[in-house]
Amino acid sequence: MVRAGAVGTHLPTSSLDIFGDLRKMNKRQLYYQVLNFAMIVSSALMIWKGLIVLTGSESPIVVVLSGSMEPAFHRGDLLFLTNFREDPIRAGEIVVFKVEGRDIPIVHRVIKVHEKDNGDIKFLTKGDNNEVDDRGLYKEGQNWLEKKDVVGRARGFLPYVGMVTIIMNDYPKFKYALVAVMGAYVLLKRES
Repeated sequence: MVRAGAVGTHLPTSSLDIFGDLRKMNKRQLYYQVLNFAMIVSSALMIWKGLIVLTGSESPIVVVLSGSMEPAFHRGDLLFLTNFREDPIRAGEIVVFKVEGRDIPIVHRVIKVHEKDNGDIKFLTKGDNNEVDDRGLYKEGQNWLEKKDVVGRARGFLPYVGMVTIIMNDYPKFKYALVAVMGAYVLLKRES
């Protein structure tokens, strides 16, 4: 009698099988797999750096982490940013900014702009879903943001694509397991 699903399937019985597969590879195969993995990582880094140069933003892609911008953007939406210094900041624009003392950038809408005769611009932001402006989020004593605080301006988005990032941040063990599985796949995958 044969059990359903038992024919033609091979599942590793323990994590030691992964190391057994590594030991079965000759040195040339192992070096090839490690080099392949390094090329994937370096390609991703080159693409990221290229996006930084093309968009003028230190972070050309960000994930919306809260519901403060609903209904415009929802938690998990992936935003595409540009930050060309010559473009003026205008009321109604959605900007991503960093505040001194906070690690995570904030995505909110510009509600007021003050432009001085010398060209200096100061502006105030607010989340669409918030009751009050962002002065409570700025560093103590700061009432306005300046152009230097802007990471980028939203130019487009993909809904909910960033939920993977949120899940990985909320559940670090999931992140490490995913990275381990992807690394093992790249190292152990054999060319046909």
